[in-house]
Amino acid sequence: MPEISVVIPAFNAMKYLPQTVDSVLQQTFHDFEVVIVNDGSADSIETWFHQSVTDPRFRLVSQENQGIAGARNTGIANAQGEFIAFLDADDLWHPSKLQKQIKRLKDSPEVGLVYTWLQYADEQAVPNGRVVKSSFRGDVWEQLTAFNFVGCGSNSMVRRACFETVGNFDKSLGSYVEDWDMWLRIAKQYPFAVVEEPLVYNRKHAGSCSTHWQRMEKSYTKVIEKAFAATPPKLSKLKHRSYGHANLCLAWKVIQGRQKDYKTALSFWQKAFSSYPQIVFSRSFINMGVLLLLLACFGLNRYDAIQSFILNMRQGLSAIR
Repeated sequence: MPEISVVIPAFNAMKYLPQTVDSVLQQTFHDFEVVIVNDGSADSIETWFHQSVTDPRFRLVSQENQGIAGARNTGIANAQGEFIAFLDADDLWHPSKLQKQIKRLKDSPEVGLVYTWLQYADEQAVPNGRVVKSSFRGDVWEQLTAFNFVGCGSNSMVRRACFETVGNFDKSLGSYVEDWDMWLRIAKQYPFAVVEEPLVYNRKHAGSCSTHWQRMEKSYTKVIEKAFAATPPKLSKLKHRSYGHANLCLAWKVIQGRQKDYKTALSFWQKAFSSYPQIVFSRSFINMGVLLLLLACFGLNRYDAIQSFILNMRQGLSAIR
């Protein structure tokens, strides 16, 4: 029985999946299995797997398309390990990720989930210098209601017992914030831990920026309402904070999508302030405001140049600090 089960949901991901698998094979911790869930792909994943993947620790499970939540549930159902690590099919791991996470879980048997920092990378998996850091640990539910500081699904390792306690991923959320919903449910029952190193490379490419912001907005609303359904009225301020950060996230998703809908992004940015006025002190809110102002002055055709300017400005300020 392997100690760790790695679950990789894959939907038409052959452009990136082989490199993702290589990052697992390079792990310094070796007592793992890998369950790749072919979620109704129309590419050559089955041919590739049977011809190229010779490591007996790997298995391929195929099913009709159920979305990333359903694929993760299938992976969990087929997993044998005591600890389950999720990896999206276009992301990469640092070689020491599994070793450092499992040590943290073994050293703290009360902890249900351990996450790491992550670093964004471009389509060629070249890091762009932006690292997402968080140090929340222990009882993190209130902090987690603000936004998903755990980050993408690729940087979490979860004790298998957690899923026996809180249930499966919510398939009704489709492929939008289903991970945040799960982490919130786990956080109500278990402490969290963190490895304060960027051990995940989250690849950003055209296919990773959703254009279905209407569906995302509905999923955000459902997750927030679920999270606060049984909480006392005194936590209503936290609920407003959740909606503020959700609207700000939607503003970024819209402006980073293929269509770069300026008016919709501006609307979400304004709704973020209306929901939670204190968000004006957030760096992300300020950056979005600067971006929207520059777009209003110079137009969407200068978007890439403006984004590069803001990134360089942010990196310069970080270096000064």
